[in-house]
Amino acid sequence: MAASISFFDHVGLIVDDLETMATFFTGLGFIRDDLGESRGTWVDRIVGLHGTVQEIVLISAPDGSGHIELTKFHSPQTEGMPRELPSNAYGLRHIAYRVTDVNATVLRARELGYGLVCEVADYHDLFRLAYVRGPEGLILELTEDLKATPSAE
Repeated sequence: MAASISFFDHVGLIVDDLETMATFFTGLGFIRDDLGESRGTWVDRIVGLHGTVQEIVLISAPDGSGHIELTKFHSPQTEGMPRELPSNAYGLRHIAYRVTDVNATVLRARELGYGLVCEVADYHDLFRLAYVRGPEGLILELTEDLKATPSAE
């Protein structure tokens, strides 16, 4: 039997400060869509919790792709989660987006109060890459296609 997978839809991130996380993304040019609050037994049955109350914001790249579902659980709550894990920690390592100018996007992230995990680096003459450390320890990889960037002569 053939797989019934159609396409990638989104990645879900559980966050503590929904507004700060959403503002980080919108400050870099992402699109925000507030999906509101969900609660009730239907949610409990999906997530395997009891008394679930969650608020969801959908973040998308400007072209409408690459959805990130930011979810804040108001109930039940979890305490004591680690924040700034190293790049080699198990689990979701980072989220990557293609940008037209890594340096300009890093500058914008710095203006928003966020810095790099280490430094901007070129992978051969193919890509310029940077890891930005966002709110709650999130690592956002920025990738610029150097082959698509016109060279200054």
